[in-house]
Amino acid sequence: MSSIRVDSTKPYFATSSLVVGYALCSSLLAVINKFAITKFNYPGLLTALQYLTSALGVWALGKFGFLHHDPFSLQTAKKFLPAAFVFYLAIFTNTNLLRHANVDTFIVFRSCTPLLVALADTAFRKQPIPSKLTFVSLLIILGGAVGYVATDSGFTLTAYSWAFAYLVTITTEMVYIKHMVTNLGLNTWGFVLYNNLLSLMMAPPFWIITGEYAEVFGALGSNAANFFEPGALFAVSLSCVFGLLISFFGFAARKAISATAFTVTGVVNKFLTVAINVLIWDKHASPFGLVCLLLTIVGGVLYQQSVTGAGSTPSQHETTVSKQTPGENDGDDFPEENQGNAVSVKLASI
Repeated sequence: MSSIRVDSTKPYFATSSLVVGYALCSSLLAVINKFAITKFNYPGLLTALQYLTSALGVWALGKFGFLHHDPFSLQTAKKFLPAAFVFYLAIFTNTNLLRHANVDTFIVFRSCTPLLVALADTAFRKQPIPSKLTFVSLLIILGGAVGYVATDSGFTLTAYSWAFAYLVTITTEMVYIKHMVTNLGLNTWGFVLYNNLLSLMMAPPFWIITGEYAEVFGALGSNAANFFEPGALFAVSLSCVFGLLISFFGFAARKAISATAFTVTGVVNKFLTVAINVLIWDKHASPFGLVCLLLTIVGGVLYQQSVTGAGSTPSQHETTVSKQTPGENDGDDFPEENQGNAVSVKLASI
């Protein structure tokens, strides 16, 4: 009997470990990326290192037989390129937002995505007009966001320009990416490999366009670069490792628990991110700003409940699922769901 009890607890502990791992990675990643960009002030190079880590991680794990990913082919890469481009823009604007603003500002704008997604779904995808509860939840999100912006002592035109750019790109990703990638027949790890490898290839042109290459070479020439300082090395390494870990735990948890439980975990992660951000340093909003921030998160919870409870279409539900990068365990049990949300799995966390 005792052996039966031990065996019966294995699935429970396995699932619990996956959920805890996902919660820790998701709640910490935004703060870690803010820490990384503070210590290593080169957002384009930082994201390129993250893409490199994820792509190499998937390739190496595939070589050793720990996972299976689709082989890289030029024909598939051409079809996938538009999706990877939108993904790169979203991560690029995300990292620059964290460079110029605090984590709270990032969470507020990330929480505002249901506003634009609902409008885009209704206008371009002919989805039904939002229900009363959905409309109320969107008003709550809007009210919290307006209150936060109005009282943000760290308001700068540069920071909020990146914030609006991020809001537009991530909304575009949520509304259109699924339709661009679900017909390619890639499994989850294949999606991760293509997404990060193509994004890595796009990094050099963006370094030239933004002029970051001049900053990097200028710092190297004047010996002012902090590339090899212990603090910068630690921050960048931590950011890259957590970027890969959240890929594993995110899709492993999605596979192990229900969609509702996964969504609830994602909401809890936002509260944990706010708490951690307040506790570890002074790079956070004022008390009233934090109240407004929590209001936008609560509005997001109500939005999720309204579209789920109303028996929403798959496209509506997909827009509410949490974010991150790449996937886990092949994800072949839920190929369409994982492919449609794989980009989102990184975005909310980075």
